[in-house]
Amino acid sequence: MRSHPVRRLCVPLAAVLAALLLTGSGPLAEGRSRTTVPESLSADLDRLFEDQRLTGAQASALVTDTATGQVLYRRSPGALLLPASTLKTVTAAAALELLGPGHRFGTDVLAAGRHAGSTLEGDLVLRGGGDPSLLPADLDTLAHGVADSGITTVSGALLADASRYDGVPLGPNWAWDDQAAYYSPQISALTLATDTDYDPGTVRLTLTPGGQAGLPAAVRLTPQEAPVRLSGRIDTGSAGSERSVDVGRQPGTNDLVLTGSVPSDGGTSEEWVAVENPAEVSATVFAAALARHGVTVRGQVRAGRAPADAAVLAHHDSAPLSALLVPFLKLSNNGIAEHLVKEIGRVRAGSGSWSAGLDQITAFVHRNGLDVTPARQADGSGLSRHNLMTTQRLCQLLEFARSRPWFSTWYDALPVAGDPRRMVGGTLAGRLRGTAAQGRLHAKTGSMTGVDALAGYLDRPDGHRLVFTVLLNNFAGAGPRPVIDAFVLRLLGDRTRAAAGGHPGRAPHGWD
Repeated sequence: MRSHPVRRLCVPLAAVLAALLLTGSGPLAEGRSRTTVPESLSADLDRLFEDQRLTGAQASALVTDTATGQVLYRRSPGALLLPASTLKTVTAAAALELLGPGHRFGTDVLAAGRHAGSTLEGDLVLRGGGDPSLLPADLDTLAHGVADSGITTVSGALLADASRYDGVPLGPNWAWDDQAAYYSPQISALTLATDTDYDPGTVRLTLTPGGQAGLPAAVRLTPQEAPVRLSGRIDTGSAGSERSVDVGRQPGTNDLVLTGSVPSDGGTSEEWVAVENPAEVSATVFAAALARHGVTVRGQVRAGRAPADAAVLAHHDSAPLSALLVPFLKLSNNGIAEHLVKEIGRVRAGSGSWSAGLDQITAFVHRNGLDVTPARQADGSGLSRHNLMTTQRLCQLLEFARSRPWFSTWYDALPVAGDPRRMVGGTLAGRLRGTAAQGRLHAKTGSMTGVDALAGYLDRPDGHRLVFTVLLNNFAGAGPRPVIDAFVLRLLGDRTRAAAGGHPGRAPHGWD
């Protein structure tokens, strides 16, 4: 998102909301009555931010009551800070607005040549439609479709067509040493996930301890046909030993280097690794699926673009965006976020690039009066350290979403505090369990080195729904997540638990 200077809002509703967020005062809607904010609330919340874990750090927070429009608490609401994955709320809202909840990603297999009996004299093309949820099973179904068309032999090559998006695989300021991490995948219009977490551009390693300490662990690759080379090994440690697994990838290759160990009594475990050139990996897996269905491709797998007159032999549609929003927000899925940005650019501006998509998101924000403060959005996930947001802008977005027809889809896709079901609790499944916030907090988490954040909705027992955002930046040492959890509990009136530092828990899906 490109920064816009603060401007006078032309939409009356946006003007009222902005005034309320900035001043905590302003006209109340008919039927709304102002409640008295206890002085102790601000004092208690201020004390939380004096926690020694935040010594030298930056903190910003804003809380509003949706029932009254009042600002209940503010702390530097205009400070520009790193949002981490709370930025996904912006990307999700823009995608719902600009693509629509029913938007689907399509994948095609095309014949670039003429049929001579059961032979395709020419190339077969696997054309990606930007689907971040494409699975090996979907490729198998597509291969079955090719076989059903009567083709048994392809005289030419199998082309991997990723031309729907540009060729820029990584976002700005993404860490070079995260390139093998599943949460930092290369973004391609033709890519593959391994399971219904839908981490695109990855392969999965399943590790099984050997029969006794000292033996190598067994390693199984999914998908097994992926052009990935394994070296090194994972050892089996003694029972009760620490799990210390590392899977590195040589830059520019799909050579994976395995080191570390797993405890002999630890059972199977899994590692996800981002691959080089997801389009080639996807096409290679598809070639194996074709072979299983009796279709022989005489040429090699290579990059290429389907000619305009190529005929569609098989097609696959993803689930609608409304369904993909669940793993996207619940599990804080970076790959889905970036695919949405490029898809917005492709659909709305004819260019599947970060720049085109972010320009469209900026226009969406501007049209709806949400740019009440300066900001900078450099990607869709929050992974880039070029991103800057304010609690004021994020709260404005949360308020705006309540007025949209897609709000229930958005709200239900946010993680729910303390709910152990993975696709309900998501990154909040292990947090605030057994507290007054369990089941009452729907919010997007955000964390990276030196950053912890939370933005969402909190339902109080009195029926009032609060909108809030907390951004913490530039802390060192112990993480301040307990401060955020204590903040939530204090908003619910739990002064005792809040004073004790909250109930931090853990996020279940790594980087968020």
